[in-house]
Amino acid sequence: MYIATMPDLLSYNDLGSRGLTRHGLDRLIESGEFERISPGLFLRSGLADDTTAAWIAIAAKRPDATLCLLTALSLHELTDEIPARSDIAVPRGTQPVTVHHAPIAWHRFDADTFNVGRTEHALPDGSSIGLYSAERTLIDLFRLRHAWGNDIALGALKQWLRQRGNSPGSLLTMAEDFPKARPAIQHALEVLL
Repeated sequence: MYIATMPDLLSYNDLGSRGLTRHGLDRLIESGEFERISPGLFLRSGLADDTTAAWIAIAAKRPDATLCLLTALSLHELTDEIPARSDIAVPRGTQPVTVHHAPIAWHRFDADTFNVGRTEHALPDGSSIGLYSAERTLIDLFRLRHAWGNDIALGALKQWLRQRGNSPGSLLTMAEDFPKARPAIQHALEVLL
C-alpha cells in the first residue's frame, strides 16, 4: 500500500476504492500515518492542528456547517480575542457532528436566513467549510447581543469601519433580512459615524 497516494482524508466508505481494509487502516493509525478525527473519519497525521482537523471532519459530514460568531470574527481579524472554542452554525432542525480533540459550540440558525452572507473558508485537505462574511458576523453579534454583549459587537463594528472598502450601506442592506438586529446596527452606525 502506498501511503503517498492516499488522500489526506479517509472514511470507512473510501477503503474499498483505495484497496484498503479496516485492518490496513488500523495499521496506518497505529503507525501514526493517520489519526481518527471523528467517528469513521481519518486524517493524515500532521496535516492540521486539532481545531482545523475538527473543521475538516465537520465539513465532510455537514457540508452546510458554517463558522460563525467569535470564530468568524477572529478569521476576519475583527477581534483580538482568541476563541477558546469553535463557533459553528447549522440550520435549525439539523443535528451537529461528533468530533474529537477540539471544543465546539454549536449554534442553530434559522433555515430561512442561514445562507445570507455565507462564504467558504479553504481547509488544508483541499476541502472547505462555510464561513459567514464579516457583515453577516456583525449582524449575528448584534442580533445575539443579549448573549454576547454589546462590547464585542461594537468593538468589531469599529474595527470593520476602519477597514478600507467596507460600506455601512451594504451592512444595512444585509441587515434587512434580520429585522430585530437592523435598528441596533443603524443606531450604532449613527453614533460611530
